[in-house]
Amino acid sequence: MEVQPLDFEKPILELEKEIQSLLQKSERNNIDVSAEIAGMEKKLEETKAGIYDRLSPWQRVQIARHTNRPFTLDYVNLVFDQFCEIHGDRHIGDDDAMPGGFAEIGGIKCVVIGHQKGRDTKENLKRNFGCAHPEGYRKALRLMKLAEKFNLPVICMIDTPGAYPGIGAEERNIAEAIAFNLREMMTLETPIISIVIGEGGSGGALGIGVADKVLMMENAYYSVISPEGCAAILWKHRKHAPDAAEAMKIAAPDLLELKLIDDVITEPRGGAHRDHTAAAQELKAVVLKHLEELQKNPMPTLLEQRYAKFRQYGEWNEA
Repeated sequence: MEVQPLDFEKPILELEKEIQSLLQKSERNNIDVSAEIAGMEKKLEETKAGIYDRLSPWQRVQIARHTNRPFTLDYVNLVFDQFCEIHGDRHIGDDDAMPGGFAEIGGIKCVVIGHQKGRDTKENLKRNFGCAHPEGYRKALRLMKLAEKFNLPVICMIDTPGAYPGIGAEERNIAEAIAFNLREMMTLETPIISIVIGEGGSGGALGIGVADKVLMMENAYYSVISPEGCAAILWKHRKHAPDAAEAMKIAAPDLLELKLIDDVITEPRGGAHRDHTAAAQELKAVVLKHLEELQKNPMPTLLEQRYAKFRQYGEWNEA
């Protein structure tokens, strides 16, 4: 898969091109340039470390939005077995922006649900750019209720800039659909794990984000508003989005420190879009670890802990 570099990755791209050019020149002219290549490869690794080991929140936002990043159905194919998709909310219709169904992970039967984006115009139109309609959230809840009925854990994958804000969604009461999910997920009598795999935007993310364990990919972000939206409000211009991303504490390391999430899933260097398989293996290992912990607790204890977890959101102390 050819990966489109981001702006801050251009120094890496230039070095890779120089190394490739030197190799081609060596082959054409039968010249030994191994020493020069070794030096450039060392410089390349140092450049990668300098960039990827100190990513800013805004750079993580850019990685989270990368079109080659694995989406929900990519993880379903790489992590889960025997996926059987379920369609429709039994009220209005289906929503391709929120696929879900029965599956297995590590031999454990479960229900998996998530936002789905597209990689080209045709697929994005089908998936509505990952912005779910009310039917998507109602379908998700329908699947969660089936999971509760059959004692299956629920695994949700969050990747949306936000719920769809169009007139049709408002007419079919998108706010009520999300609010109803928040209430019902809080009392759902089965373990729930939610993972922010890319963008975690506002109520669109929270609609499947109430869980016993909230996990985040290393280069995902989770926020009440996009950095661009925050910048437009506070600085009156979107160009201040990097400043907003820094101030809002939307990256996984910051959210873990603030106890708003429970764990961070490590990605391959440069982002999950560079190695889908490695990212999926890490996600699977972390999910199975937390699932094993949750299944040891009786349901009344899980419900109490879930309630307490979200009640403490927003607590703060003056130094």
